[in-house]
Amino acid sequence: MKQIAFISGIGTDVGKTVVSAIVAQALAANYWKPVQAGDLDNTDSIKVARLCDETVHVLPEKYRLKTPMSPHCAAEMDKVEIRSSDFEVPDFDAKLIIEGAGGLMVPLHNDGLLLIDILADKKWPVILVSRHYLGSINHTLLSVDVLNKRSIPILGIIYVGEKHESTEKIISTVSKIPVLGRIPIVDEVNKEFVQTEAIKMIDANTVATKLNQFYGK
Repeated sequence: MKQIAFISGIGTDVGKTVVSAIVAQALAANYWKPVQAGDLDNTDSIKVARLCDETVHVLPEKYRLKTPMSPHCAAEMDKVEIRSSDFEVPDFDAKLIIEGAGGLMVPLHNDGLLLIDILADKKWPVILVSRHYLGSINHTLLSVDVLNKRSIPILGIIYVGEKHESTEKIISTVSKIPVLGRIPIVDEVNKEFVQTEAIKMIDANTVATKLNQFYGK
């Protein structure tokens, strides 16, 4: 059975690419980032391919935009238009991890098309990546709320960094969203680190279980 999980952060720079690599490795899944904005010599797809082994197949991006800006602006500068029809998934086997661009409300087009509009249409189940900082409770709960209001399924939250008990307790109390795992912050993210964290995720079996439950396996 084919399974898709969409990985989104509560904002930028929370670690969703590293989390995507670890989840893809743990599930031996395909990886796809539809929109890459900037850093074309070291894209997130390149990073995931470098961090994972041959069991992870990295699919080419739909858009490779030159400027590291919001996709709607970067696309305008490149004189291209991003449309909802561009998010038909490529052919893949078994499992696919899709990584978003920034947070859920990132604009893709000047007409007001947002990333969450795509998710509302596709109903891909979401793994939300959260990282503790001043304001992260607000950002996490807002992300959960907007997903719920659009009836977009949420598989759970993966935290990046050390545990912050009071923060995570209130997020769980309010959101009722399960915690799927925790990825530590390290000085160097390399292949060995991703393999080690993927093994931990396999042993915990939370992500695979939630995906199987969602797809009725």
